[in-house]
Amino acid sequence: MAGRQRRMTLPSLQGREDPIFRPATKPCSDPAHGAAFIFVHGLGDSAEGLEPVAEQFQKNNKLSWMHWIIPNAVENREAMTTAWYRPTGFSHRPDRPELAEEEDEEGMRKTVEYLESLIDACTRKGIPPQRIVLGGFSQGCAMGILTDLISPKYSGRLAGIAGLMGYVPLSSGHKLQQLRAGADLPPTLGEVPMFLARGQKDQLIPKRAWNQSLKKLEELGLNKDGMEVHEYEGLGHGLSGMVLKDLCSWLERIVPKLED
Repeated sequence: MAGRQRRMTLPSLQGREDPIFRPATKPCSDPAHGAAFIFVHGLGDSAEGLEPVAEQFQKNNKLSWMHWIIPNAVENREAMTTAWYRPTGFSHRPDRPELAEEEDEEGMRKTVEYLESLIDACTRKGIPPQRIVLGGFSQGCAMGILTDLISPKYSGRLAGIAGLMGYVPLSSGHKLQQLRAGADLPPTLGEVPMFLARGQKDQLIPKRAWNQSLKKLEELGLNKDGMEVHEYEGLGHGLSGMVLKDLCSWLERIVPKLED
């Protein structure tokens, strides 16, 4: 597909397809003035499923200074499809959290490590963490948020987190606080901006899971002013032109064009 190139050396792991890399259409001569968006797909999808979003932005000359990196999940035997971690359902008894299916913490932590390696690749090319955005759709959203919450290397250091149609994983009890403590991270979050979007008709991410996610982020110390929260009337578990328009405006604010 036009626009796809391999100028940036990205981590390649056995059993995982290489990420799609779409370089900036108007790259900066100083890499530190550029930006990168690591955009993570959802359950059962691939990088090719999200590439049209990057292509649309670039064709419309939006964020021409930004590189797009779209990684691929591996095949998950239990899910029998591509997944960043073994999916679990949301408990139908919020008053009985002990009945909820145990989340795949090990799979999530492995994915966080992989996403860290992609950020590493960007920094080796001279793009500072504060010019790197991490985000995704559904499971990709969950992993983007979790990386900011528990990564020993990059928690609190990135330009922003874009969470589309997802939730905060491992949010029951004090698990996230324990993981942050284990990673020698402060008990409260840094001031990394978050763009959080949900369709009001989303059947896969229940409203209460969304509300619990927002509450957990506040518990962890994320200032409400740091969260740009959108709910889209009539939208289910998918993207729309309005979502992408709002996302574009947010990206232009947090990784603005710099004088080269």
